[in-house]
Amino acid sequence: MNSSIAASTPAIELVGIDKRFGPVHANKNIHLSVAKGSIHGIIGENGAGKSTLMSILYGFYHADSGQILVDGKEIRITDSQTAIRHGIGMVHQHFMLVENFSVLENVMLGVEGGALLKGGEAAVRKALQQIEREYGLDVDPDAIIEELPVGKQQRVEILKALYRGADVLILDEPTGVLTPAEADHLFKMLAQLKAQGKTVILITHKLREIMAITDTVSVMRRGEMVATRKTAETTMPELAELMVGRRVLLRVEKSEAKPGPVVLAVENLTVKDGRGVTMVDNVSFEVRAGEIVGIAGVAGNGQSELLEAIAGIRKAASGRIILNGEPVGHVDPALLRKKGLAHVPEDRHHMGLVLSFEENENAILGYQDDPKYLKGPFLDIDAIRKDAVEKIEKYDIRPADPRLKTANFSGGNQQKIVLAREIERDPACLLVGQPTRGVDIGAIEFIHKRLVALRDQARRSCWSRSSWTRSARSPTASS
Repeated sequence: MNSSIAASTPAIELVGIDKRFGPVHANKNIHLSVAKGSIHGIIGENGAGKSTLMSILYGFYHADSGQILVDGKEIRITDSQTAIRHGIGMVHQHFMLVENFSVLENVMLGVEGGALLKGGEAAVRKALQQIEREYGLDVDPDAIIEELPVGKQQRVEILKALYRGADVLILDEPTGVLTPAEADHLFKMLAQLKAQGKTVILITHKLREIMAITDTVSVMRRGEMVATRKTAETTMPELAELMVGRRVLLRVEKSEAKPGPVVLAVENLTVKDGRGVTMVDNVSFEVRAGEIVGIAGVAGNGQSELLEAIAGIRKAASGRIILNGEPVGHVDPALLRKKGLAHVPEDRHHMGLVLSFEENENAILGYQDDPKYLKGPFLDIDAIRKDAVEKIEKYDIRPADPRLKTANFSGGNQQKIVLAREIERDPACLLVGQPTRGVDIGAIEFIHKRLVALRDQARRSCWSRSSWTRSARSPTASS
C-alpha cells in the first residue's frame, strides 16, 4: 500500500452497526468513518446511542450485526483488552480509577509486569515521564487519586490509555465535571495529541466545544446517524436542529421576575469540609418566592458544602438557616422535604439515585411515605409505576421504561429522573446543583423552561405548595 492510500484509510470505520437491548433499539445500522489524526465529534440527545456505539468499539458491548475496521482491516472486538491491543483507548464519563491508589498504581493496574512489582513500577514511572513530557500531562505519579482535583483525575485516565499504546482515544463527555480552566487545558492536550498523530473521538453535548476543537462532527438522533459535517462548514443552530429534530432556542426566554416574601434566609453561615477546612465563611443571603438565585464559582470554592448545609446533609459550624420564617438548623433532610424544601444534588450517582433500583423506584425516592404511593402500610406498586410513566412522558425520559434499572439510562436521562422527582413535588424552595450537567441541548432548553415555570408559579407559603405536606400534617386528610 503506497503512502497516499495509507493516508486516506480511516483510523476507524463502523459499518452497519446494529444493537438492541430488549425492546430498545439503541443503534440502528450505524455507519461512521473517522479520519486518522483528526478530532471527530459525536453529538446527540441523551439516549441517542452515542455511548452505546463507543462501548461497542471499545468492547464493552457486542454489536448484533455490523463490522468494525481499524486501519482498513476488519477486526472482532470481544472485550476491552482486544480494543486496547488494536490501539483503542477510552476515557469514560465516570472515571474508572481506584481512589485510594496512587496515580502510578492506577496506570499499571492490569499491566503490572509480573509477580514482582518493583521492576514493573520502575518501567511505568519511566514511561509516564516520557508521556508527560510529550503531551503536557503533568501529574505527580505518587499522588493519591482521591486527593486530586477532577481535572487531574481525568489526565490519569488519559495517561492510562496512552501508556497502553492508544492511537485512537475516545472521550465520553470529558468536560462534564471540569471547570472552564480545566476544560481549556484539556483542549490544549487534545490539540497536542492530534499534532502527534493521535486520533480523538469526542462525545459531548456542548456545541461550543464541538465548534472549538473538532475537525468533523457526526450527529446521532434516536439511535441513528443522521448527519456528518465538516465543523468549519456548519453552525451551532444547524447542529442543534439536527440533534433534536426541531429548532432549538440557544438562550433562555423568561419574563421579569416578581419576587415575593423571603422563603429561604442564610445568616452568617460557616461550613467546614471533612478535613475541618472552612469552605463557607460567614455567608449570608436571601431567596424570595418567585426568583431564581444563582451561585457561581470555580469548583471547590464552597458551593457544594453550602448546598449540602442548606439541604441538611452537612452540619454547619455556625450561623442560621431559616426556611419560611422558621430556623431549621441541622435537621433530617426528610423533615426539610416535608417543610417544602426539595434538593437536586450535584452528584446524581452518589446522592441522587440508587443505580441498582428500577426507574420507578428512584422516581419516588425520599417521598415513599407519601399516602399516594401507599396501600395501607405497604407500597402501592401500581400507583408508583403509573406515577413514573407520567413523569417519563412529561420529562421525555428515554428509554420510556419504568422497570429499567436506573444504571442503564444515560447520564442525562438519569438527571431528568432526579429533576422530575423533585420538581413535581411543587416545592416552596428548590435547591439545584449543576441542573444541566451531562444534559443535551434539547433537554437543557426543557429544564430551563421548567425552572422558570416553577419560579413563576411561586406561592407565599411552603405549606401550601405540596398537597402531600398538608395531608401528612393533617390527621383528617391522612386517615
